[in-house]
Amino acid sequence: MAFEEHPAERREVSVRRAPKYVPFMVLGGLAGVGAAAVVAYALPGDASFDPGAVFGFFMVMFAAVGAILGAVLALVLDRRSVKRQQRAVVEAVPDSEPDSDPQP
Repeated sequence: MAFEEHPAERREVSVRRAPKYVPFMVLGGLAGVGAAAVVAYALPGDASFDPGAVFGFFMVMFAAVGAILGAVLALVLDRRSVKRQQRAVVEAVPDSEPDSDPQP
């Protein structure tokens, strides 16, 4: 069974390293939770408030702010990666053998 030779197709593509947003947001949220723990348990506070309740209150606020700051950092790094992108030429390579039945 013979297969036809086609000329290789060339394309110009841009190559860059873009950050993933979710890990930055998760890391920012975790940093916010850590900051909330420091504020609630390490710093002296009013004795009329339970430290667990203070931690929960600050955890919600600081985790949200941390996630937003993580997303902003990822956006800044993404914009920098656009400026540093490089152009490359790629070429499709045809299969040397046609596909056959899968082996059991």
